Amino acid sequence: MSVSTLLLFLVGTSLFQEATSNLTVFKTSTGVAIDGGSVNASLAVMSQNNNDECDDVMNVSAADRCAFVKNTPDCSIEDGFFNYLQVAFCLLPPNLTPLTVILCIIWLFFLFVILGLVASKFFCPNLSAISTSLRLTHNVAGVTFLALGNGAPDIFSAIAAFSHPHTAGLAVGALFGAGIFVTTVVAGSVALVKPFTVASRPFLRDVIFYMVAVFWTYLILYRGTTTLGETLGYLGLYVVYVMTVIISAYIYSRQKRMQSATIDSVSHIQEAFESSDSYDNIPPLLAGTEEYESEYRPLLQYNESTWQIFLNSINPVDNRKWRRKNWKWRVVKVLKTPVEVMLLLCIPVVDLDKEDKNWRRPLNCLHLVTAPLVCVLTLQSGMFANYLIEGQFPLWLLTLLLGLFLCSIVFCSTTNECPPKYHPIFALLGFVVSAVLISAAASEVVSILHMLGVVLSLSNTVLGLTLLAWGNSIGGEHTQRVQCITKLEPEGLLTWILAGSLGLSLVLSFLIVPLSRFHLGRPYGVFLLTFYAIFLLVALLAEFHIV
Repeated sequence: MSVSTLLLFLVGTSLFQEATSNLTVFKTSTGVAIDGGSVNASLAVMSQNNNDECDDVMNVSAADRCAFVKNTPDCSIEDGFFNYLQVAFCLLPPNLTPLTVILCIIWLFFLFVILGLVASKFFCPNLSAISTSLRLTHNVAGVTFLALGNGAPDIFSAIAAFSHPHTAGLAVGALFGAGIFVTTVVAGSVALVKPFTVASRPFLRDVIFYMVAVFWTYLILYRGTTTLGETLGYLGLYVVYVMTVIISAYIYSRQKRMQSATIDSVSHIQEAFESSDSYDNIPPLLAGTEEYESEYRPLLQYNESTWQIFLNSINPVDNRKWRRKNWKWRVVKVLKTPVEVMLLLCIPVVDLDKEDKNWRRPLNCLHLVTAPLVCVLTLQSGMFANYLIEGQFPLWLLTLLLGLFLCSIVFCSTTNECPPKYHPIFALLGFVVSAVLISAAASEVVSILHMLGVVLSLSNTVLGLTLLAWGNSIGGEHTQRVQCITKLEPEGLLTWILAGSLGLSLVLSFLIVPLSRFHLGRPYGVFLLTFYAIFLLVALLAEFHIV
């Protein structure tokens, strides 16, 4: 999780919690009044909420658990397509509950695959195309659009977790867990496999902002509440970070241009003393290269039919890569291929680096039908799937008819070879559909993790710092009103282990990397991996009350 991703995460979840908190006076468990101007922090811990009656399901007999989860309000989660507690205890007979849980775990990893594929192959490329169309520099795009793309699973998972008070601890565990995982395991693995040198000034800049954001979160956790001003302060910190990146890039590029101008002037002076005749005997290398390439160009251009273009567009397997890779990669690719095909049928991708900008006329026309339909059927966990306009006409049918109308217009007014001028609009469509799918998958992940926490008697925090953090790192917001104020539990040992470990890893990196002259070698990689192993061991010991 990069510093820009962290700041976007804090801004999004803080404003979401601020908007969904009731503007009335509540009473906390300690008797302190909290009003709308001082709402509970978005980075809240609900891992040990004593009011969660659903945790008692494991204390009743196996035969009564199905009736318990059906009749207990705390066991009903509005987010998600399925109530996984009812799936775990009611789908199969009580003696087969472990089998149901195993199937849910398999489905969980399948959802992580969906999150990773949507974010990496659809969400980020379309965001890159949007930023290029807006003519944003690489630095600005990197800390805004691309940061949002890389952190989309984290952000949407956190929002989904905060939509239900009993799963808010997942967001805290995922926030700190993903931060520790990326700064130790990811960086350590790269340094161990292939040592590298980091840019000094960007590294120090990012670490400093990261530490400021993390220690600001410490303060909120310690106090237990936050004001609207502090919530907006996260937004201000993010703006300052973006401006710092832009100004630094401007100063660096200006210095580089000045150095280039100096070198060009020196070269011009040297060329003035040399005779131009000395270059007459140089062979025309570029012309030879063009002739060489022209020899291998086909004499007759082969035009694929519309049907062949469609079939090639939904084929996610590269034959050349397939021959080069080993059998393990091929097995994983075979397992992911059905998911990729379904996503290719629903989400358009615009690649401005390609000559044709990834224009696939038959598939892109189909996207005008499937993409809006997917949004209607999956937005807010299918809330609008059965919605009737004026109580009579289904919304999904209207969306289908409009999509078919647009599809026919685009298909009849375009060609297979040349993308239309409005092709970049497909990047915006792909961005919206990707965001909706990521949000839907994140809601399902949070619901499954809540079920696992209940069945395995694990806190949401430890599930967040492990499964959710790992899944999101290796890869329409909910706006309903929350009737319950999210509580902070800063006295929880596990919370402070998380916060302290992330802060300690940042401080150690801030000290060790400059002393190593910004070279990350194998000893540093071993140190980072050892640090994460010790952190995970201590966190699990705290979870099971051994320490």
